[in-house]
Amino acid sequence: MRRALATMRKERAVSDTNHTRETDTTFPRVDLAIVGSGSAAFATAIAATRLGASVVLVEHGRVGGTCVNVGCVPSKALLAAADARHGALATRFPGVAAHADPVDMPALIAGKDALVDTLRREKYEDLAALYGFEVVHGHARFRDDGSLDVEGRTIIAENYVIATGAAPWAPPLPGLDEVGYLTSTSAMDLDHVPTSLVVVGANAVGLEQSQLFARLGAVVTVVEALPRIAPFEEPEVSEALRTILDAEGVTVHVSSTVASVARDAEDVVVTLDTPEGPRQLRAEAILVATGRRPVTSDLGLDAVGVATGSRGEVVVDEHLRTSNPRIFAAGDVTGLPQFVYVAGAHGAVVAENALTNAQRTVDYRALPRVTFTSPQIASVGLTDAQAEDAGIDCECRVLSLENVPRAIVNRDTRGVAKIVAERSTGRVLGIHLLAEGAGDVILAGVYALEAHFTVDQLANLWTPYLTMGEAIKLTAQSFTRDVAELSCCAA
Repeated sequence: MRRALATMRKERAVSDTNHTRETDTTFPRVDLAIVGSGSAAFATAIAATRLGASVVLVEHGRVGGTCVNVGCVPSKALLAAADARHGALATRFPGVAAHADPVDMPALIAGKDALVDTLRREKYEDLAALYGFEVVHGHARFRDDGSLDVEGRTIIAENYVIATGAAPWAPPLPGLDEVGYLTSTSAMDLDHVPTSLVVVGANAVGLEQSQLFARLGAVVTVVEALPRIAPFEEPEVSEALRTILDAEGVTVHVSSTVASVARDAEDVVVTLDTPEGPRQLRAEAILVATGRRPVTSDLGLDAVGVATGSRGEVVVDEHLRTSNPRIFAAGDVTGLPQFVYVAGAHGAVVAENALTNAQRTVDYRALPRVTFTSPQIASVGLTDAQAEDAGIDCECRVLSLENVPRAIVNRDTRGVAKIVAERSTGRVLGIHLLAEGAGDVILAGVYALEAHFTVDQLANLWTPYLTMGEAIKLTAQSFTRDVAELSCCAA
């Protein structure tokens, strides 16, 4: 493959008439130039260097992108801390006293920052040196001739990859900019726990942030425009999670939109349009968690003929190639599922497609997703509604965790499991969980869908006793029997 790459370099060098600034550049010509330095960018760079390619990354901010700096790592670190405090206050075990002092927020944030700094260094900065590619700091913009301008310096490559990620997006709500608001990024740098907080948006990020701050001691109210929280999950999961949040003191308003935001001497005042009419909420702060938009502004994409979509995403084909044949895109900037493991998969695919014309694609059919509430939401495959929309005659079973021995001994039976299956064949189409550790358990669901398992196969596989993984097996068994009438470990 390396020999093929060398041949392609020679052929392109002969045929290339577009890159006219080579004599001006301060950088040697490279095989691949990547704009961004997050998960997709580093996955691309590592895969490319393994193919023998020369690579340069361009980053205008902190190396590492969203996941390590302001996304997965810091948010899950704080969620784990909030869960520990909540557990210290729990009284579900006889003989175990419950107590927790107020949160020392500066110390908590400092610990989070130290963890982020360590992982950024070990998993990003040190790897660039290990694999031998350069990270250039500065804002990159495409020129008309197809090269990259980095604040007056020029980078010329055989191919380019846009991996600039996505950033929190807020809708144009009246008064929001004047009042000021938190995002999932800025909320993780607060020096104190707000006494009260309104969270706008009840999908994954909004739910995680809501429970995080509620467990740290804030009075939290959630506002969701759609008829239920976790609106893209199974309705049984949404309903069960709402009951859990209610029990933890989180107030939820669904089918409600923000009409305006203002501030008086003491509070942020949020006016809602609800099914019952206008309603006012008062809180110390407002956090907007209404999604993320791809970062594509001021990249000069028009100059090189790279098309973008209605949400600013870089439009790509099945091979992650843009409308410019020498430019690819990977990760959140494509508008495809915004998960770090998708970004990583994109990187490996893009490197081979750009450098060897491998024509690889990404298969999303068994793509899992996890929302890190407590208990966690984890899903893979089709929902009941999606199967129906696809014209598939399906049947489903929903099992309360009251039937799962692990949940019983944990004295925490909050949650459900659901399996969606094709009626005629029994083939498993989707597995959906609301359970502690669901993010780990769902891996079994990924393998089941990838292997085209039937419900009967799931019901008869080995499953260790007193694990949450039994929830999947028991739900599969419920297609043909009443699991309440089974003894422990009954097959």
